[in-house]
Amino acid sequence: MTFSVDDASAIRARTGSPARRASAVLAAAGLFAFACFAPASAHAQPSRAPKQRAKAAPAAYVSYVTHAGDTLYEIASRYLSDTADWAVLSRLNHVPAPRRMPAGIALRLPADKLKQDPETARVIATSGPAEHASGASPYLPLAAGATLGEGDRIRTGPNGFVTLELSDGSHLTMTQDGALDIDRLRRTTLTGAGDRQLELRRGQIESQVTHATKKDDRFQIRSPSVVAGVRGTRFRVAYDGDAQTTAVEVLDGAVGVDPVAALSRKSAPPPGVPLKASAQLLTERFGSVTRAGAAIGDAVALLPAPALKEPARVQDGKTVAFDLIPAEAAGAAETSTSATTYRVQISRDADQLDLIRDLRVSAPHADFGDLADGTYFVRIAAIDANGLEGLPQVYAFERRQFAVGASAAPRVGGHDYEFRWFVSRAPASAQTRFRFVMATTADLRHPIVDRADLTGGQLVVSDLPPGVYYWTIVAEQFDNGRLYATASAVRTFTLAR
Repeated sequence: MTFSVDDASAIRARTGSPARRASAVLAAAGLFAFACFAPASAHAQPSRAPKQRAKAAPAAYVSYVTHAGDTLYEIASRYLSDTADWAVLSRLNHVPAPRRMPAGIALRLPADKLKQDPETARVIATSGPAEHASGASPYLPLAAGATLGEGDRIRTGPNGFVTLELSDGSHLTMTQDGALDIDRLRRTTLTGAGDRQLELRRGQIESQVTHATKKDDRFQIRSPSVVAGVRGTRFRVAYDGDAQTTAVEVLDGAVGVDPVAALSRKSAPPPGVPLKASAQLLTERFGSVTRAGAAIGDAVALLPAPALKEPARVQDGKTVAFDLIPAEAAGAAETSTSATTYRVQISRDADQLDLIRDLRVSAPHADFGDLADGTYFVRIAAIDANGLEGLPQVYAFERRQFAVGASAAPRVGGHDYEFRWFVSRAPASAQTRFRFVMATTADLRHPIVDRADLTGGQLVVSDLPPGVYYWTIVAEQFDNGRLYATASAVRTFTLAR
């Protein structure tokens, strides 16, 4: 429910004491404990006031309803930034300072004098080169478990990642080659509203912001181009210093986007005052690209996610590699733009909070090199000609280096052949068995030898007639209730007369 200044003026005219007048205003607004007062109307200024005074931002107030025994001293000490401001409360509300007040009196508190308590952000994951600094201090390595606060700076190097968790459960992940400053990290004591402002100097930030519970909650990411403000969503902000452009992509919810010049720190409303409507409201599945000093870019639909070829395959080779299926090839709806590059990321968790690899490729294939054995998650997305990263798709995969090396040689003085093999890695908990297959054709469809009961690493085949032979060895491991299988390349040899 909203009410206007004229409504409040009418109520004041019909009521008596200041306490009764304030209580009546609260009743008309439908509020019981906290409420935002509308600013004083322009016609309350003297008619002879200069024009510039008429245009000045009106004062804003927040309401506080007294508890039995409250004094102005105590209220100022608890909720205002300076305890001496009890005198401001006395003049504003026409209440004598020494008086202890009964419960239920509505007082006006100046919004620009509200106390804010500092908050901290906890580092829940890091990988690769990640550092932090405060003030003029040098950068130091950043590790999980550290706490950061207002004034701290973070930077990452190649394949460096940091994820922060805020007090309300929001998460921020900074990807490689990034730089971020924590400009504000506070909570208003009276209202409980959060005030978080982050400065993105370089790179990309992906945010999962918990939905706001207060109308004056503020969560903003600033770049040299734009200010992106949200009240609960999942979105990305990336700043390219070379092109001086900022890309904002919304995966869930909505994000308000404004030119950075339009929302300077000085023009931001004080605590307790709701934010104004933004120049652009980006809804989910849309993004925009804005150049520094220019108007906000048009909203563009994000590309659909590509698919992963062979998503269930165990990554058992020398390197971890993925083949992608472009969205249009997978039957997704066509868009006005198509993918020019792809982004492939690997993390230890499905929410991509613990990133460890990040790769952009110009073709639908990504090779990450070696990776330790374990269970991981790969996220894939297409990037359009505007530089906007599209919707992601996440797959779980298992990395298990499990390869078979094999060799064969004739035994001297006969027609016997000896075959040897080994596996590249065998965990202590795994049981390995082998199957040897040999045939006279490369497809091995009609084997002349098929032994599936082998536990050792060698086999001798005797009395082979002259001819051309093809063979392979299949290794199987049982580990933690799961079967893993791999085969050597099909090899060939010729047995002469």
